[in-house]
Amino acid sequence: MRRACTRPAACLLLAVAIAFAAGRASAQAAPSLYIYSTIDALLAGTYDGDLTMRELGAKGDLGIGTFNRLDGEMIALDGVFYQARADGSVVVVGPQERTPLAYVTRFHPSQTINVETPLSLDVLEKRLDGRLGNLNVFYAIRIEGEFRGVSVRAMVPQVKPYKALAEVVKTQSIHNYPTTPGILIGIRSPAFSRGISVPGYHWHFLTQDRQHGGHVLNLTLVEGSAQVEKILRVELQLPGNQAFAHADQNKDRTDETRKVEGR
Repeated sequence: MRRACTRPAACLLLAVAIAFAAGRASAQAAPSLYIYSTIDALLAGTYDGDLTMRELGAKGDLGIGTFNRLDGEMIALDGVFYQARADGSVVVVGPQERTPLAYVTRFHPSQTINVETPLSLDVLEKRLDGRLGNLNVFYAIRIEGEFRGVSVRAMVPQVKPYKALAEVVKTQSIHNYPTTPGILIGIRSPAFSRGISVPGYHWHFLTQDRQHGGHVLNLTLVEGSAQVEKILRVELQLPGNQAFAHADQNKDRTDETRKVEGR
């Protein structure tokens, strides 16, 4: 039999402790997005960060980003960090590799959206928007399926003095895959997050055999299944290095973002 609490002060303290513990557990369980640095810093040419893959892996197991010197595109999938290189190859990176920009989450999808008819990327995004409902929060999305007309890009490693990303993107390496099974990893960010993230959808692609991939320029999803995680909590970590400190993040880089996204 459960014993009643007979000391009012002790009962109050016990109730507060229980509520606090429950609140902490709930907060820890809630999906969160970990963001390292800002998209505007990258647009300004800040291509060196201090965060290692080991540290990033402690924050999440699914996401996107890039690597120091802008050396290719990052795809985090099932806790493995892949580097899509400018030559079209994909390798698993070591724990000491570093990133200047990354977005990762501990992926626990709460919604599944099936696609049974071919959808272009624009139509796919509209279909997702119609199912998500609240577009003023963040979402992490993993889509597995059959794709065609896949066009992806990656950058070659940059050398100092770094040029702004809108200039670097003119020399991007583009690779096309007519039809392939693969995984599409995306972060959807609300409009108010511009400057920190890319408003709307930001997609990276990895072929099913993990041999090819990159930042998505275009594709059609023939058929597949989208797993979606709704994110209400964000942890933003800003680099403490001099490169970030001197990055020009005062100007409006909306037009540069559009050019860099290549859409």
